[in-house]
Amino acid sequence: MIYNIKRDHSRFRQIVKGKIKHDLKKYVTHGEMIGRKGKDTVTIPIPQIEIPRFRFGEKEQGGVGQGEGEPGDPVGQGDPKDGQGEAGNQGGEHMLEVDLTLQELAEILGEELALPKIEPRGHKTMKSKTEKYTGIAMQGPDSLRHFKRTFKETLKRQISAGTYDPNEPFIVPIRRDMRFRSWKSVTRTENSAVIIYMMDVSGSMGDEQKEIVRTEAFWIDTWLRSQYKGIETRYIIHDATAREVDEETFFKTKESGGTLISSAYKLCEKIIHDEYPPSEWNIYPFHFSDGDNWSGEDTKVCLDLLDNSLLKMSNVFCYGQVESRYGSGQFFKDLKEHYGEEHDTVITSKIENKEGILQSIKDFLGKGK
Repeated sequence: MIYNIKRDHSRFRQIVKGKIKHDLKKYVTHGEMIGRKGKDTVTIPIPQIEIPRFRFGEKEQGGVGQGEGEPGDPVGQGDPKDGQGEAGNQGGEHMLEVDLTLQELAEILGEELALPKIEPRGHKTMKSKTEKYTGIAMQGPDSLRHFKRTFKETLKRQISAGTYDPNEPFIVPIRRDMRFRSWKSVTRTENSAVIIYMMDVSGSMGDEQKEIVRTEAFWIDTWLRSQYKGIETRYIIHDATAREVDEETFFKTKESGGTLISSAYKLCEKIIHDEYPPSEWNIYPFHFSDGDNWSGEDTKVCLDLLDNSLLKMSNVFCYGQVESRYGSGQFFKDLKEHYGEEHDTVITSKIENKEGILQSIKDFLGKGK
């Protein structure tokens, strides 16, 4: 019975994963899972699957296509007045909430977007200990008894002693027949990474643009956390000046004013220089903006910071341009002109609306760097 329950539960989870994978674009676009995120799991609402069944009508009623009426008349009975009538007594569509681990969600994202596994660059590692069963011992607790090996030892003893009867097999283990699983502690080292999010919060970046950034950052986090055990996240907001904030402030700040992109890049450079040596850390700066900058001179400062500092320290530098009716998009053009279409370290992506989030994630993470 327990085996059947586990098998059915496993099959159910496979069905759920298939449903989420099929509708991944919808889940990414709506962003509803972000508010349901726990420490290690995400609660995902999925429609319940109703099993179709036949329903028979009354015997006195006519068959299909019978009765009064003329071609073109609406199908149905009664007066078709919109929004009128008594309250119904039938159930509506129900949603089933399922918990998935962030690791399972990352696997779905990786399969759907065909994301390659990341090859770590930095050498800073975290040590973790795990217990690994590696052998068989003659002593141990009953909870670790190895039944198959115990049975074999008992059978060998009875055969060698001549007490085994193949016509009436009766296997009775004694203490010296018992075998137990043994283990040893294994220390594993795992690479660490830091994600540095930078976002333009000037007057031209509205709530819609910030929600796109928030949704995309959730999925980027989910994938990178599946690739690294030790990961840290830092947040920088900027208009004409830049400052580091916490996650909640990052996504809820409402500011106005001009834009000086270099202020964010300088702060990012300082954080990396002070706390994350590139020889030890895998570094991922992500910058989101609508593409407006104060002047061409500041854009030159940004390019100089990228060429001489940030690109040398980063695994990859990602710039996402969130389309806005008020933004010119010039910074995206400047990056494209300076670095070309296929640069190894600089990845640019245009995010016109929520529908473009999935493709943008693939743009950023599709190189496996």
